[in-house]
Amino acid sequence: MDRLILLIAQGLGTGRSPVAPGTVGTLLGLPLFILLLLPGSFAFFVGSLVALSVASVWFCGRAETILGLRDPGSVVIDEIVAVPLCFAGWVSSLYFANGSMPEWTYFFSETIWHWSVVIVLLFRLFDIAKPWPIGPSQAFPGGWGVTIDDLLAALYVNLITLFFLA
Repeated sequence: MDRLILLIAQGLGTGRSPVAPGTVGTLLGLPLFILLLLPGSFAFFVGSLVALSVASVWFCGRAETILGLRDPGSVVIDEIVAVPLCFAGWVSSLYFANGSMPEWTYFFSETIWHWSVVIVLLFRLFDIAKPWPIGPSQAFPGGWGVTIDDLLAALYVNLITLFFLA
């Protein structure tokens, strides 16, 4: 069971990258974002974001225990889960403006794809720089400390995204 927990917590192995595991893991968040959009349901999208955030806390906490390390660099499920959350404000504004969920292809279309890249880059910037209160949030115990900083970084990304894209 520990192997399965680590496989998930380490982003199917992406977190074991010898170079920039957090960034490599972040890239796995894009297919997750696409999967959350496929059903075309706003309730599913939002509910999944909440469920995945809670799951991240659990997996990160268990991985810390299994590995015997505080916030191990190989644990990237927190980054993966935060990526779809980075797009939540944009998705929500499109949903409320149009009355339907956007297709995943919209975010990677010829005229829009660069904004998706900016969102991922902003997430990495906030996750690495850890402006207040992102940095201090890592002091929370267990999986909360591992996950909450990424969720807060995603919140910062949403604030910027809504300013430019809403």
